[in-house]
Amino acid sequence: MWKTIAMLALACALPAFAMEPERTVSGTSVTSTHDPRMRIDLPSTAKYVGADRWLLLGFDDCEMHLFVDADADKRIQRLYWVQFEAYIPERPELHHDYSASRRITINGLEFHLDTWVQSADEPTEKDSDGDHQRRLLAAKGYQRPANGMYVRLVYLPDAEQRKEVMVIYGEDLAPTGFTAAQLREKGTAHDRWPAIEKALIERALERNIIVRTF
Repeated sequence: MWKTIAMLALACALPAFAMEPERTVSGTSVTSTHDPRMRIDLPSTAKYVGADRWLLLGFDDCEMHLFVDADADKRIQRLYWVQFEAYIPERPELHHDYSASRRITINGLEFHLDTWVQSADEPTEKDSDGDHQRRLLAAKGYQRPANGMYVRLVYLPDAEQRKEVMVIYGEDLAPTGFTAAQLREKGTAHDRWPAIEKALIERALERNIIVRTF
């Protein structure tokens, strides 16, 4: 599910970015004062892992904040991934396209919604947001679940669709009794996925993630 746009040769010629996170974290809330002005509130049980900021593929300014619910051995049960993105001015032709995604309204804001399942041993593209997420969790000693299920919510704050806010909520699949391979398309238990997915989305929206603009 991570970005798969090919790396362009001219990326190395683009100006350097100051890669310090700009959004602030207080407790389990992430506040952005620009692009857009927004606060994302997560459950009080979540623990902040840390932040990362980098130029994805040479043209997408990404700022990531990760939170987890984990056990005493740092095995992750729930993941909360908040990410702000903006294409750099040097690439005015780039725009986000989520036309294939479902849409859902949260607090009057329209979000694009996707879900998927994934095993921990599936490869990820080097320097992608998925790669940065895995490295940040590993650096803090957290263990990703062997099999997980995820909801991605994407908000596009303006008509140009060059900026986005992405919130991903993930859970360990173990309580369902199924693996990612069994639940994905053509898997032996794929017919069970719609009900599991519905409950996962409901938990993300009703109990775990609250998004507000100000």
